[in-house]
Amino acid sequence: MRGIKITNRWVVVIGAILIQLALGAIYAWSVFTKILTDPEGIYQFSAQQAAWVFSAGLATFAIVMVLAGKWQAKSGPTIVAFTGGIVLGLGYILGGLLGNSFWTQFFFIGIIGGAGIGLAYVVPIAVGVKWFPDKKGLITGLAVAGFGFGATIWVKLADSWFGGLLNTAHFMGLPNVQSVFFIYGIIFAAFVLIGSVVMVNPPEGYKPKGWVPPTPSANKAEGHVNFEPKVMLRTPQFYALWSVFIFSALAGLMVIYCIKLFGIDALKYHGLADAGIIAGTAMAWYAIFNGLGRIVWGMVSDRIGRKIAIVTMTFFQGIIMLMLYHIFISFALSTGFIIAACIIGFNFGGNFALFPAATADFFGNKNVGSNYGWMFTAYGIAGILGPQLAGVFKDSAGSAATPIVWMTPFIIAGVVCIIGGLIMLMTKPPRIA
Repeated sequence: MRGIKITNRWVVVIGAILIQLALGAIYAWSVFTKILTDPEGIYQFSAQQAAWVFSAGLATFAIVMVLAGKWQAKSGPTIVAFTGGIVLGLGYILGGLLGNSFWTQFFFIGIIGGAGIGLAYVVPIAVGVKWFPDKKGLITGLAVAGFGFGATIWVKLADSWFGGLLNTAHFMGLPNVQSVFFIYGIIFAAFVLIGSVVMVNPPEGYKPKGWVPPTPSANKAEGHVNFEPKVMLRTPQFYALWSVFIFSALAGLMVIYCIKLFGIDALKYHGLADAGIIAGTAMAWYAIFNGLGRIVWGMVSDRIGRKIAIVTMTFFQGIIMLMLYHIFISFALSTGFIIAACIIGFNFGGNFALFPAATADFFGNKNVGSNYGWMFTAYGIAGILGPQLAGVFKDSAGSAATPIVWMTPFIIAGVVCIIGGLIMLMTKPPRIA
């Protein structure tokens, strides 16, 4: 399957954003957790069970992305993105029709839905870097910005826009959560299928008009090698970047999972009757700043370099996670909570511009699709550790609504972010042999 002929490279960016808007569905998971974990509701999941559906989606996403990177290198990006749209849509549609238990949601939303995201996600990044070797940070940021912004759309559409689908949708007699899954499955498939037709690689040897590749300096490999995955996996630089990605992503993924549960506990503890509304608003702003962070950190990294950008971002994230209780939750409570959510989302979004661009810088543009697939397995590990870290501590508190139960996971996440920054500070690009 081949897409349409591309005459303007910015059309690729539009298609990438459209695809990523649908893939951002997984970041809207927190909007469902309050209903799923209601002890008097129809689902009655534990906090850990709700976390496992989310974690399964993230882990499957990362694992399948490795396979997708190899497949798109052999068969072209269009068919891989197209297939991802079909699989993602099917997962959510079946999750709507059959997802009345933990195990069916785990399978259809987590495993099948996550596989669809993994198939489609790598394509806009790999195609974008090849069309924009002169703007790798900016383009990877734009290519994945839709992922963050999409979460805002799906959160608000489910929660409040037009009365909120969770309050108004009862498709074919299905409960509210399953009705939303079904509707979203149709929308997600349509978005990805439309975007896939412009996922086309540039001609071999393509260079943007007026762009001259950088010259080698100090024997650095950056911009002058094209490592295959098997070679990349033998370099210490891969494992350094990979571990930093785990530590940095863990914090953001933990917050995505628990922001509504944590927000309601913390805000109710301080006497705010509209805690649920405030937490929902924080979720939406988190998603918006997640999208903005992808663009801004990408642009910043094009100016100051990927290494300094990653070090700055991870240190910043670590400090904010450690400060959350002592400053933001105490000062102007509802406003502080929303501000904290924005900052954490902004830094978390930066991961998805900086790490694909750093992978291209360190190991070359040619194989970035398959190489970044391997790098992205870090996200899968973080997707298990982050949400489960929050879920374990939440379940250990039973029905207690005190926010103190959340302090330990936030401290752990903050510390590992700072450790990631230190590792990155000591990491240098590979050198030309």
